[in-house]
Amino acid sequence: MAGDYDRYARYIKTGAAEFFDRLCIPPGARLLDVGCGSGNLALIAARNGVNAAGVDIAPNWIERARCRAAGDQLQVDFREADAEMLPFPDSRFEFVTSMFGAMFAPQPDLVAAEMARVCKSGGTIAMSNWTPSGFAGQMYRIVAAYVSTPIMVSPLLWGDEAVARQRFQPYASTIRVTKRTYTFEYPYPPASVVEFFRENYGPVVAAFKSLDCTGRRALRAELDALWTKWNTCPRGTTCVHSDALEIIATRA
Repeated sequence: MAGDYDRYARYIKTGAAEFFDRLCIPPGARLLDVGCGSGNLALIAARNGVNAAGVDIAPNWIERARCRAAGDQLQVDFREADAEMLPFPDSRFEFVTSMFGAMFAPQPDLVAAEMARVCKSGGTIAMSNWTPSGFAGQMYRIVAAYVSTPIMVSPLLWGDEAVARQRFQPYASTIRVTKRTYTFEYPYPPASVVEFFRENYGPVVAAFKSLDCTGRRALRAELDALWTKWNTCPRGTTCVHSDALEIIATRA
């Protein structure tokens, strides 16, 4: 719930549209987006005639998603809910998706089971997850080193092909895995991007708040160095490419 995820999500809206287009979802199909945040993917689906729903554990982002839907005069069933206990009956959706959302739930096997449960036979389960070796994976590793969190399976394992296949294997007739590239692009330099994340992106907001002055300076220095190292844009702007693993499974 920390920060302003809606502001952060707007900068990867193009990637969400590309992810949606690759799924070739026909108008009238039923789609559930798990860990939907402020609603990017579900709203894109609704604009294309899809019967869309979205769930997220953070009530403030569900409220923001509802406001966006109302503002665009779109009908989307947004609900506050846990990815490990989806509030829908078996086989409800033809498409069940998650874009950098459900990967952060602490019990990945339950997430896979729930996404499969609500997907009808022959339907599509699709996820996009940050890889451990890509830019986003490196950023999460830096942040995690500064915060004390409960012992849990690393979210970045969803970006490991072997692990992702293993989790969906019991429920899928086919699984296709593709490495994709998403772009973080900002009209200001890396140091300002770090400040943007510090103010708006929940995990980074929480990390800085948990630290003393010395810790905040050290974390800031590491994040500044990371964004600067990966930046491919001219001076004064920022453009960073980050690998993600796209998993598309056909429900058995």
